[in-house]
Amino acid sequence: MATGRTHRPATRSRGIPEATVARLPLYLRALTALSERSVPTVSSEELAAAAGVNSAKLRKDFSYLGSYGTRGVGYDVEYLVYQISRELGLTQDWPVVIVGIGNLGAALANYGGFASRGFRVAALIDADPAMAGKPVAGLPVRHTDELEAIIRDNGVSIGVIATPAGAAQQVCDRLVAAGVTSILNFAPTVLSVPDGVDVRKVDLSIELQILAFHEQRKAGEDLGQDIAQPSAAVRAAGVADGRKGPDGDVPAVMPA
Repeated sequence: MATGRTHRPATRSRGIPEATVARLPLYLRALTALSERSVPTVSSEELAAAAGVNSAKLRKDFSYLGSYGTRGVGYDVEYLVYQISRELGLTQDWPVVIVGIGNLGAALANYGGFASRGFRVAALIDADPAMAGKPVAGLPVRHTDELEAIIRDNGVSIGVIATPAGAAQQVCDRLVAAGVTSILNFAPTVLSVPDGVDVRKVDLSIELQILAFHEQRKAGEDLGQDIAQPSAAVRAAGVADGRKGPDGDVPAVMPA
């Protein structure tokens, strides 16, 4: 069985833009839903709507894969599922380790979507000796002392970090030194990695803050107010701690 250590996806060598690569999983999710409903073909407009992009962008993305569809018929769903899966490297087995088995790490371990998408959780790793040997999602938790051996023995090239922020960089350094070249980071911190190592960051608090911004903006529009104007409470707090703008008020954007 092929593993993530013996083959890498061909997207970069074939010159597929990173923006297109980022949209391929969206297309695959929409196509998989169509396949499960036994839909044989789909038009670019229908698939674009299901994936949340415009049809011109979808056709351009698929042109990088060599797929142009058939006029009046559309795209063959099953073939596109295979083609995108192959391009993303999902037609093979990718062993993954999850480091940090707290609430988030345990939730990730229990996520059922990994196996169906080509990812096999090879090991769960935690620094707490009390966690060692405890079963989570059918796997015994291993201690971080075993990290390098686990990566070597399982041919792991993808690591998931779900540790507290303070431990994330050290874990990252050990993963990279052991041969991991792709990292999915759930820790609320920015990781420093050498060239040749890919990091994808998932920060739920940032996503919530962005949603809060949009909610505030919508509320301001509904009330006909200028949302950039700070509230009375914020202005009072600024006066109290001495943070004033050039006109004596708290600046609209306050330093963190």
